[in-house]
Amino acid sequence: MTYAAGHSRRLPPDLENDVAQMQARAADEDWAGRLWARDPSLWSKDEDVAALIANRLGWLDLPVHFNDDVEALVAFARGVREEGFEAALVCGMGGSSLAPDVLAASFPVADGGIPVRILDSTDPAAVAEATAASDPARTLYLISSKSGTTIETLAFLAHFWQVEDDIHADIPQGLAGEHFVAVTDPPPSLDAIPHSDLMREVFLNPPDVGGRYSALSYVGLVPGALLGLDLRALTGAAAQMAEDTRSPSADNPGIWLGATLGALAKAGRDKLTLVIEPRVAPLGAWIEQLVAESTGKHGVGIVPIDGAALGTPDMYGHDRVFVRISSGEDVAWQTSSNGALDALAAAGQPVIDLALDAGIAGVGAEFFRWEFATAVAGIVLGINPFDEPNVTESKDNTRRVLETYKQTGSVALPAALPSDGLAQALQAHLAKAKPNGYMALQAYIAPTPDRDVLLRTIAASLQATTKRALTVGYGPRFLHSTGQLHKGGAPIGSFIQLTADHKDDLPIPGWHESFGTLIDAQAAGDFASLEAHGLPVARVDLSADPDAGLSALARLLGS
Repeated sequence: MTYAAGHSRRLPPDLENDVAQMQARAADEDWAGRLWARDPSLWSKDEDVAALIANRLGWLDLPVHFNDDVEALVAFARGVREEGFEAALVCGMGGSSLAPDVLAASFPVADGGIPVRILDSTDPAAVAEATAASDPARTLYLISSKSGTTIETLAFLAHFWQVEDDIHADIPQGLAGEHFVAVTDPPPSLDAIPHSDLMREVFLNPPDVGGRYSALSYVGLVPGALLGLDLRALTGAAAQMAEDTRSPSADNPGIWLGATLGALAKAGRDKLTLVIEPRVAPLGAWIEQLVAESTGKHGVGIVPIDGAALGTPDMYGHDRVFVRISSGEDVAWQTSSNGALDALAAAGQPVIDLALDAGIAGVGAEFFRWEFATAVAGIVLGINPFDEPNVTESKDNTRRVLETYKQTGSVALPAALPSDGLAQALQAHLAKAKPNGYMALQAYIAPTPDRDVLLRTIAASLQATTKRALTVGYGPRFLHSTGQLHKGGAPIGSFIQLTADHKDDLPIPGWHESFGTLIDAQAAGDFASLEAHGLPVARVDLSADPDAGLSALARLLGS
């Protein structure tokens, strides 16, 4: 198996010098050899931290480890299809949902496969849409959670278990469990998932693999098998990429990319702007989580910018680095991006090109390349890329909001910006952004293609107005992605939270809360966490009609 992991870069001389020095250091200190030897001193000399890191390096073995399981996964998927299942739904968050989304959105369902969709929103409209999208009597639900305690995933399980229980209520022993599969870690994680003993199948990942490093584990491979994708090509290319990252040469693809990104970030180029071939565009959200959650802590971090259209050089400050991921087969897109990136490089912006295979092998290789490179960037930045010390803040705040809800029967969202005079209020909020900072648009609403377009339109207007990097995320999904960076990275973020009413709420069976209550509590919890870090955050109320509210906001900002 061979895989051409091409890469090139165009940097101004001073930045090229910084990167070359970092690559020389990586060679002198044998980062590649030590990383493969599981040497935690690459990231920390603290014994306690080193012990934690040593238990998070299992991702290095995944391409080879799971290659032996491919036949069993194919047989499992074949059995599912033969029993009449026609669709599958991944119920997960962050690392448990983003890799499956890359596979499901980037490749058509193969002959003999079934469609796989992703649910990673607690908005009741999103849950209702996922429920109605396929016949529950012929749907398989993948309950995916490393810890087994992810609140969103457990809420999804409670909902769909009740749906299946209702369908099979007339059968004495019930068949609900036959519609469920768990993807998790060994006990105690497995034990934390209700009904796991009744489920059709349980897939247990190695416990020494962190959630965001789990794309090449059962997290990605079970959905891939159900889609009917060529898992041998996926794991084979990843294994070849892994072998390539053992090289001590300067061309080692993981060292090359990680040292480049880390050195550029240290030089102030910490806004990683992703330019990805449209057919594999979902790879951007996966990279966003990997990089943001791994590097954004202890006051440093790399801020990934995913999904933004390329602009002219005058639209950007001196904090950017542009990374294009492309097979070169989309000729029209390649030509367009060539022109834009050439202009940016000529203006002194750092531009990096990564080549990937046009098939599923390319995605497998990119999964491993970016995991290795992100670990290397952690060495450069002097942080542990395998923990997430600030993620629990919003979770704890959400729990406190929900405890208050049990007592009062309501969730108190922070005061929204006034609808009368919203333009002036937003202008005052935007003025709080730091010159070297970024802005984040956080939409606590159900994702839809139309809303994607409106949010990007709003983001483009804000970027044009402020000249700052701008990220877009749906809540609570981003809490498991860029949320760590927001609180733990450099304190340079400015945040606009978008919330809406829930005219058709859904109860969560057996819980005090509804889905509407849960997502509101998550918004309120994260708002409190951002405020506690002294970061500027404002809420815009989209009222009962998110589409109308987003359209009005887009018009306001575009005027």
